[in-house]
Amino acid sequence: MVARGDEAAFASLYDQLAGPVYGLIRRVVRDPAQSEEVAQEVLLEVWRTKGSAATWVMTIAHRRAVDRVRSATAAAEREKRTSVLLTPGDDVAEAVEASLEKERVRRCLDELTELQRESITLAYYGGYSYREVAGLLGITLGTIKTRIRDGLIRLRDCMGVT
Repeated sequence: MVARGDEAAFASLYDQLAGPVYGLIRRVVRDPAQSEEVAQEVLLEVWRTKGSAATWVMTIAHRRAVDRVRSATAAAEREKRTSVLLTPGDDVAEAVEASLEKERVRRCLDELTELQRESITLAYYGGYSYREVAGLLGITLGTIKTRIRDGLIRLRDCMGVT
């Protein structure tokens, strides 16, 4: 058993979970190299803590992936703020344009139904998979997929994207 430090049991567990763990992390982090790194950290933590439940492993994987995305986003925001402060001219215009674009997205999100907005916010801003959104909201996966698809179509139309 993995809980008792059996390396063969852990190897079997690793073979079963490495793919799903990486897949979950990849959907959140997007970058393949960082996804591999986070997956490795998760499985190493499982070995160190002698865990054995697949659900527990997937929870750790999701949390680590979301942490990585938040960290990268925060770093990018810091860099962006610093570059705007240090470089005048076109960069200021770009910052204003980005700010206007964010406001436009917020306005378009406000035009969605509450159900669509909640589902899209959880999936795209909260880092949850469609299945996790369905679980959080207590609705079927098919309903979530439909809400998000319809909401994204309305967002696209509102934003004027072709």
